[in-house]
Amino acid sequence: MKRIPTHTVDDAPQASRSLLANVIQFSPTGRPLNLHAQMAHSPAVLVAYTSLRAATAQHGTVGPRVSAALMLAAGGAVGNDYVVAITSRLASLAGWTDDQVAALRTGTETGDRKIDTIAGLVREATANSGNVGDATWAAAVDAVWNDEQLTEAFAYLGLAVFTAFFLNYAQTDLDVPVPA
Repeated sequence: MKRIPTHTVDDAPQASRSLLANVIQFSPTGRPLNLHAQMAHSPAVLVAYTSLRAATAQHGTVGPRVSAALMLAAGGAVGNDYVVAITSRLASLAGWTDDQVAALRTGTETGDRKIDTIAGLVREATANSGNVGDATWAAAVDAVWNDEQLTEAFAYLGLAVFTAFFLNYAQTDLDVPVPA
């Protein structure tokens, strides 16, 4: 049962309306997802969320395929069905196969050692409040992830965790299909 009201663009707080209208452009349903419609209840929350999305879109260097993999790895570690559904869809749209999406979600091998090392690092960091073991970090460095990319990976982890925690907090009703 949801705890926070959902909004349309028309009935959202004034400060949320343009942001909510903007997120509709990325919605698979052509309307705000429940996630966004609840975030709109507090302009501060919606601004924080959209700012993280904008920062990764405008300044990210790893590309959409890797960023989708990292958000899915983090989403799988958090274990929120809504985030897993959204990030699985993003990973599929970014070109990951169904088997690779399942592997990224569950923490098994995708067949791409380089991706597996950074996805494992993000998954470990997500599960351990940001802490990553030296061996995990060294494996990512050995797989030729540079300092900028390893730092940037945290932004995708942060976006997935921010979203998942909000969804748990608000008890958002699922309005996207959950992958099998």
